[in-house]
Amino acid sequence: MAYTAKDYSVLIGMEGFSETLLKNHFTLYQGYVTNTNKVLDALDQLLKEDKAGNPEFAELKRRLGWEFNGMRLHEYYFENLGGKSPLDKNGKFAKKIAEDFGSYETWEKDFKATGAMRGIGWVVLYHDVKNGRLINFWINEHDVAHPAGCNPILIMDVFEHAFMIDYGLKKADYIGAFFKNINWTIVESRLK
Repeated sequence: MAYTAKDYSVLIGMEGFSETLLKNHFTLYQGYVTNTNKVLDALDQLLKEDKAGNPEFAELKRRLGWEFNGMRLHEYYFENLGGKSPLDKNGKFAKKIAEDFGSYETWEKDFKATGAMRGIGWVVLYHDVKNGRLINFWINEHDVAHPAGCNPILIMDVFEHAFMIDYGLKKADYIGAFFKNINWTIVESRLK
């Protein structure tokens, strides 16, 4: 079953994100979906031809993590945007943040500082399902460094394509715009 790119055009008009930036970002995401399908099709074909032991198969298997995670992380990212309501300070998510970080403000400071670090990648608030703790992680590349056994709760893209058109090198301004547009209802629903 092939993957289909989702339509996130409802985000156009979101404060702090130009139409040009969003449309470029949607096109990039659609490329990940297309390439995920192409890699899966090629792997299937190599299996049918009994060529699973060759280097091409191995390289495609490695590439699958990049394309698939690029697709899925963008879906999480777009889906946790578009919010207009503030965080419910009495909700499950806010209480869990305060429990694990001491306060919402401390968590936000840590998340933003992680996003402002030099480099490309993602900032992901993960929920460690083994012990229940929330942890902010820096993910350098799509296909590496995801903590085993953790569920993504809030995802922020900090590759240049996510902000350079609108903000140039002012990554902190992009992070501020990101926070103004978090859909806290979606974020809270990811916390199991």
